[in-house]
Amino acid sequence: MSQSIHDFHDDPRNADIRIWVNGALKSRVDATVSVFDSGFVLGDGVWEGLRVSGGHPLFLDAHLDRLFEGAKAIALTIGLTRDELTKAIYDTLAANQMDEGVHIRLMVTRGVKRTPYQDPRAALGQATVVIIPEWKLAKPETLATGLKLFTVHVRRGFPDVQDPKLNSHSKLNCITACIQAIEAGADEALMLDPHGFVATCNSTHFFIVRKGEVWTSSGDYCLGGITRSNVIQVCREAGIPVFEKNFSLTQVYSADEAFCTGTFAGVVPVRSIDGRGYDQVPGPMVTRLQGLYRELVQRDIAGRTR
Repeated sequence: MSQSIHDFHDDPRNADIRIWVNGALKSRVDATVSVFDSGFVLGDGVWEGLRVSGGHPLFLDAHLDRLFEGAKAIALTIGLTRDELTKAIYDTLAANQMDEGVHIRLMVTRGVKRTPYQDPRAALGQATVVIIPEWKLAKPETLATGLKLFTVHVRRGFPDVQDPKLNSHSKLNCITACIQAIEAGADEALMLDPHGFVATCNSTHFFIVRKGEVWTSSGDYCLGGITRSNVIQVCREAGIPVFEKNFSLTQVYSADEAFCTGTFAGVVPVRSIDGRGYDQVPGPMVTRLQGLYRELVQRDIAGRTR
């Protein structure tokens, strides 16, 4: 199987982590939810992935904005305020003595149901909230050699079918895309929108570089990525021309560079797409953006420290 962007060193410390489950810190073996939980029964919930550096979850405000927006969209009452969730995250980090090289999965489901049935009125009323912190870093060789992508037949759909802006537990669309990419020997799936333009990858966002310009999709058919937005921000701050627009695979294959972005690994170069390789990996633009993104991370940490 090809190495994924999420192929991390299996840190033995993760066997002893404490996981926050509805207000209680539990060992890994004891951190469980009911088989009647809405997330298990139907994938009914929303979630966020957060990277921790310098003792702080990076860009936390943006992640909480997206979490609460998604919860409101599906009429899910989290039962905790932003401040309470923030405290729970920091308490979990403190309990695990974590401050660097950590990835958090924050999950909220509609909670336990009286019976396994899709009607949200079957839920008993209290959301299930889980915070899983793990020692997890992208492998340096992945960041150095880049990702191999494969364009799959699975499309990102229209928002009136399942809105791609909703970071829901229901990820089967992305999982089937990922399976096809893995079977093709790739690391990630490159997904098109319903019109045949490039949309995003199955778990990361996608960019290309052409003649000094940075292009990414229109954003109409992908999740509102936090790292994606941050890369667009640092481009504008640095005077790098950046465009959110429709473009085709022909323009991808003939690009000068390509890269993916995500909370877990930041800015990661792409070495090939559908067998078409890039001459220099990482290229000069990707190298520059990796540096600018690191500077933005340090600004966020400094702001939270103050």
